[in-house]
Amino acid sequence: MSDFANSLSVSASGLKAQAQRLRFVSENIANVDTPGYRRKTVPFESGTGVGGGEGEVRTGPVKLDPSDLAVIYDPSHPLADASGRYEGSNVALVIEIADAREAQRSYEANLKMFDQARQMSSALLDLLRK
Repeated sequence: MSDFANSLSVSASGLKAQAQRLRFVSENIANVDTPGYRRKTVPFESGTGVGGGEGEVRTGPVKLDPSDLAVIYDPSHPLADASGRYEGSNVALVIEIADAREAQRSYEANLKMFDQARQMSSALLDLLRK
């Protein structure tokens, strides 16, 4: 029965990690037009849960994308310097949408795995009762 609990724990950790990843992707999308905003990324790390389950995943520390900020020419902007330029964000909307889709599909796969393990566990308990 511990294998079922371990599989539930692994898929639950994947659900939690993908939900956190999706949170940062949505923050990046919300700040695509914020001057000086740097894209946030979150790496995944392997970890063990309370019960010592192998294969679990967790998110690491949030990192800021070190790529250059976009330089935008708009002399009427309040943040513009003497040359009429200011630094925008380094968020690429296409990349964020792709990351969001990947996180969504990974979340759905973990959810399906969680549901399958739950159904198998329930079926095993039904067999043991008979």
